Amino acid sequence: MTAPGKKTRLSAGVLRDPVHLVALGFGSGLAPVGPGTFGTLLAVPLAFVLLHAPPVVAWLIVATAIAGGVWVTGESARRLGVHDHSGIVWDEIAAFLALALVLPAGWPWLIAGFVAFRVFDIAKPWPIREMDHRLRGGLGIMLDDLMAAVYSAVLLRFINYLPTLS
Repeated sequence: MTAPGKKTRLSAGVLRDPVHLVALGFGSGLAPVGPGTFGTLLAVPLAFVLLHAPPVVAWLIVATAIAGGVWVTGESARRLGVHDHSGIVWDEIAAFLALALVLPAGWPWLIAGFVAFRVFDIAKPWPIREMDHRLRGGLGIMLDDLMAAVYSAVLLRFINYLPTLS
């Protein structure tokens, strides 16, 4: 049997497996176009809820999502036979949640974070692309998205500290 390619569409039946259910973002990763964007969209309301939790609780949830994500994305990739299938979006979800916790408060920043994160995740500037190609398993799947979140956070925090033009 030939392993599916990175862009091969998956059937909804794959969600019966709890590992795939989580790794595929509860179905958001099955979107026919832009599954990473749909996974990140799923993370936006989750981030909004997290932002109302006590910071220590929010960070514990995000740390658990990241640590658990290393295993669940790696295991899903192994079962699918594809290193980082485009439908695996837990990495986007967990990374965006981490990003949301370091952004300035407010919906405009959350939206800017969404846009910046998607741009960095898609463009994969150095060293993100290197990590994506060199690291295997769940760590590689998670780390490139976490780096896109770091790039986004640095950019948006820098913009936040720029003097206003008024």
